[in-house]
Amino acid sequence: MTDTGMTAPEPTAIDETRQRELQILSEDAVLKGHPHGDEQCKNCLYYLDVDEAISYCWHPKLRVLVGQDWYCQWWEEITAEA
Repeated sequence: MTDTGMTAPEPTAIDETRQRELQILSEDAVLKGHPHGDEQCKNCLYYLDVDEAISYCWHPKLRVLVGQDWYCQWWEEITAEA
């Protein structure tokens, strides 16, 4: 392998700050990487694009990318008028 003069990637201060913020958010939100029965992000009102495996959750207390099969305590059923 040749030396390209590039250094190995290292997390910066902003990465560590964001990680701490998101860890707190995850703990507060009871954000889990698995469904809670039939309740999961892909069938939640706040999951922006139900056709994508990862999409944006627009719940005011989260506003982060989540996976289809994830779950949080703010899950809300999609209603007919939504």
